[in-house]
Amino acid sequence: MKEEYIKDCPEYLEQFLTYLKVVKDRSDRTEEAYYIDLRMFLRYLKIKNGLCPPNSDLSDIPIADTPFSLVEKFTLNDAYQYLYFLSNERNNSTAARARKCSALKRFYSYLNLKAGRLKENPVEHLELPRVKNKNPRFLTLEQSLQMLQNVQSNHPERDYCIICLFLNCGMRLSELVGINMSDISEENRTLRLFGKGRKERIVYLNDSCMNALKSYYPVRKTALQDEQALFVSQRGTRICRRRVQQIVDEMLKLAGLSNLGITTHKLRHTAATLMYQHGGVDTLVLRDLLGHKSIATTEIYTHLSSDSLKKAAESTPLADFGVKKDSTDKTG
Repeated sequence: MKEEYIKDCPEYLEQFLTYLKVVKDRSDRTEEAYYIDLRMFLRYLKIKNGLCPPNSDLSDIPIADTPFSLVEKFTLNDAYQYLYFLSNERNNSTAARARKCSALKRFYSYLNLKAGRLKENPVEHLELPRVKNKNPRFLTLEQSLQMLQNVQSNHPERDYCIICLFLNCGMRLSELVGINMSDISEENRTLRLFGKGRKERIVYLNDSCMNALKSYYPVRKTALQDEQALFVSQRGTRICRRRVQQIVDEMLKLAGLSNLGITTHKLRHTAATLMYQHGGVDTLVLRDLLGHKSIATTEIYTHLSSDSLKKAAESTPLADFGVKKDSTDKTG
């Protein structure tokens, strides 16, 4: 657990985060997300119970001294008041409220069933805010080619390889920055990735990816401190998540695509969508390639473009039924 968490955690929250890490094998990223969401909850409890000076800035409220008795006496009705606070005082989106609600339910389930500190779980039947399903944003095939053709930077081989792997393999940002040289098999043309919960999967590298890697390798060796990391910074250390995000933003701008709301995760959506729409890849295969636990998650990529919908409508054998032919059309 990160040191900054420990300094600001009451012991019961620290134990929960340790449980997530050690027992449930959750990633550092997941642990951090739970910490942030539950920190908000404990700050709310202190405000609601008058344990903060008037007009305190929420971000300045420490949580290490939050008494467990406040957590213990929390009720289902209190939970709905908390969601109201998130919506009206914090202007949280539905998705953000649903995430915080889910963290709260997991936290109380742990206190009840695993830690044995609560006889009952007061939020067991708490309903999560309903999040509307949205089709994921993605680049079209033409826009993807446009992005690949406009990679210009001080490290073009590295940055092109990063974009190429995103668009061809559908990996997560955390998976890309975590790639080690030992994860790549040139002989088998495969790449080992570690997804959520350190779950391992193998993806295959096409000619485009192999060529991008081979072009990048010589450049990588010129300023190398981290011998394991595939992608390294200018200092030769493993590239960080933020730098990759900046690279993607820069390449999108150069390609004239910066106004589309595309992020590193949207490039993952792009890879999956292109495979489904242009490659005819089955959703079950996509699920394994993307590392999804449930096929329901993968099925968001089965959305069709308007051109596909138009073609489908026009291809039905009933498309011409009842349509009068032009009077000038003479037969016989």
